[in-house]
Amino acid sequence: MSSSAFESPLAAYRFAIEQRGFAADDAQRHAVHALQQCFEALQQSGRVNGVYLWGPVGRGKTWLMDQFHQCLQLPARRQHFHHFMSWVYQRLFQLTGTSDPLQALARQLSEEIRVLCFDEFFVSDIGDAIILGRLLEVMFEAGVVVVATSNQPPHQLYSDGFNRQRFVPAIAAIERCMQVVSVAGEQDHRLHPGAREQRYWVNSNDQPSALPNVFRRLSGDAPSHCDSLAVGHRRLNVVQVSDKVLWCRYADLYEAPLAAMEFMALCDRFTVILLGEVPDLSARQRAAKIARGTEDGVERVEAGDRELPQLSVHDDSVRRFIALVDECYDRKVPLYLEAQIPLEALYTQGYLSFPFRRTLSRLREMQLQRFC
Repeated sequence: MSSSAFESPLAAYRFAIEQRGFAADDAQRHAVHALQQCFEALQQSGRVNGVYLWGPVGRGKTWLMDQFHQCLQLPARRQHFHHFMSWVYQRLFQLTGTSDPLQALARQLSEEIRVLCFDEFFVSDIGDAIILGRLLEVMFEAGVVVVATSNQPPHQLYSDGFNRQRFVPAIAAIERCMQVVSVAGEQDHRLHPGAREQRYWVNSNDQPSALPNVFRRLSGDAPSHCDSLAVGHRRLNVVQVSDKVLWCRYADLYEAPLAAMEFMALCDRFTVILLGEVPDLSARQRAAKIARGTEDGVERVEAGDRELPQLSVHDDSVRRFIALVDECYDRKVPLYLEAQIPLEALYTQGYLSFPFRRTLSRLREMQLQRFC
């Protein structure tokens, strides 16, 4: 039975516990009751508070939000946070010359939808922080109800960011207009037993690569070639590519100035991505410039007297790696990796240790057959 067949998120959750063998979880029950309250309030007229679910990786936050979204019988949109911000930047560009573009954007959004659900609220980019500082305020004023998931409570969002005071209004708006619910706990629900599908290999230099056979198996009789690939206005060097399968090297994909938009385009085009020659991503932190991350058009802001983050040599590429894993996970695009070291040791030291926990959990889940 699909969750769209249920009358409410609480009914969907009860069915999962009673009929599908889901593990009972007190924190999840608290979260689903908050979602149920929001769901019922939306059936009435008047102001409705959204819900902000936060907690460690693998706690079922995305699944709970998706049940809520699929039960809605009114205009709603469900997006990954990267997709939402991409849409925001596109609309702001189209609204160039408008006296108050954020207000106009919020008004348009409120005319299209009643509820906005977005997954993985994590702010690391100063451009995003500046826009969100006011955008959330005007969205709530326009009557848009937001349901979001995050690994952090609101007061910790962008905690070490430059010019964080520009983001403080967004935190205040979240705490005022959304019910903040902790989905705490030690159990990672992504790791329940299941049949395994190897999608990660450790390869030393004296061993043949596993990826050629994987590429042939997944591509079948589809024609393939070794060439470069157009991605937006850039060219991406590839090892091989077929109609549905992309195989490239880590350095070619992540050490180039690709943005989140390019990763979205790759997942639009390919159903499987193979990534070879993944190095040990850990490195000692050192003083550096602001990491540009996945946004190549980010607004640079002077840090003043604030200390610059201690970045490692790989952290810019790791930001992009995190972004692609998020995109593949959200779109159910399997990611096959061949690396120099085991998965658990892939990134153990660096500025991005906290967000990489989510990446590691998602890569673990990709080793199960049910991920597809």
